[in-house]
Amino acid sequence: MKVLYDYQIFTRQNYGGISRYFYELMNNFYKKNVDFKFPINYSENIYLKDALFLSSKLKGYNKYENFLFGLNFKGKNKTYKLFRMLKSEIINRKLSIKYLKEQNFDIFHPTYYNPYFLKYIGKKPFILTIHDMIHELYPQIFLKINRVSCQKKLLAQKAKKIIVTSKNTKKDVIKLLGINEKKIQIIYHGNSINSQKNDSKTDKNLLKKLQKKYILFVGKRNLYKNFNTFIKAVATILKNNNDLNLICAGGEKFTKKEINFFKTLNIDSKIFQYSANDIDLTYFYKNAIIFVYPSLYEGFGIPILESFSCGCPIAISNSSSLPEIAGEAALYFNPNNIKSITDTVNKLIRNQKLRKVLILNGFERIKKFSWNKTAEKTLKIYNEI
Repeated sequence: MKVLYDYQIFTRQNYGGISRYFYELMNNFYKKNVDFKFPINYSENIYLKDALFLSSKLKGYNKYENFLFGLNFKGKNKTYKLFRMLKSEIINRKLSIKYLKEQNFDIFHPTYYNPYFLKYIGKKPFILTIHDMIHELYPQIFLKINRVSCQKKLLAQKAKKIIVTSKNTKKDVIKLLGINEKKIQIIYHGNSINSQKNDSKTDKNLLKKLQKKYILFVGKRNLYKNFNTFIKAVATILKNNNDLNLICAGGEKFTKKEINFFKTLNIDSKIFQYSANDIDLTYFYKNAIIFVYPSLYEGFGIPILESFSCGCPIAISNSSSLPEIAGEAALYFNPNNIKSITDTVNKLIRNQKLRKVLILNGFERIKKFSWNKTAEKTLKIYNEI
């Protein structure tokens, strides 16, 4: 059996849950000697930087240092990023089409929802992984012409099998896309953080900066991540505890609008943002007093597993797939209710015994999830088809 993947998500994401999923899938298949092809020439995705399954070094890590040399203008960095993305899209799609036309594969597994491949795939079956239904449930976040939703629906109808990441996502796919449930298979994600291996590699300069105890927030701060509501909820807690800060790991640097928002709440001196690779992220989790995950919606929620693996107690939303993944190893709040978030976070900060119970429950809960299990169940679907 021969499996063909494509480039899509590795052009769109430098890091993130979907590209992490496909990287871990291919990495596990490489170790198991599964015959797969991954035609890609250009990417700046961090997971691919040292990927053993790539036959040659990616071109994406070469910098365009002379880009518009000598010209400085507002938006130059955004123009630069767009230029790189378009270049990688053109280069990689051309290569993927070449492999599709050769037809030397049994199953195709696209990494995102662009249907460009339909006119080249012939009679070969393809499998689609649907990670969440954010575009359908929160269309206001995206452009008026929401191509992803249309593309996703088209591919869901044509796919031989659909993989979803949780029971909640399956329910949403059936309801919003009208897909027969017999066509859908639930396969959970795994955890990529090795807390014991990473802990000894933490940057010493970072250690010096993080002297106070802190609440941890991880990832992007999009609308559905519920960041502003979360900040309003913890503002009083931060002001009432002189030795307590908030660290935001990952995502972009704070915007001027966000900084002004912090200032209006008088907590701008207590909130910090850091870029975070897996090594730094391990340290953030292991040393946080609690991790808070206030999302309105998640298709799975990989940070939950990361937190469990590092022994960090968590307070999370009682919405979407989060209770399904975290089980009894988390304390829950209503993400739409500021008082509910405040009370839950306060309770967990103050109750050391409760934190210890959740940590132990987390260590037990994470045994249910692994990328190896994800790969084995996915391979079973490939073989069945």
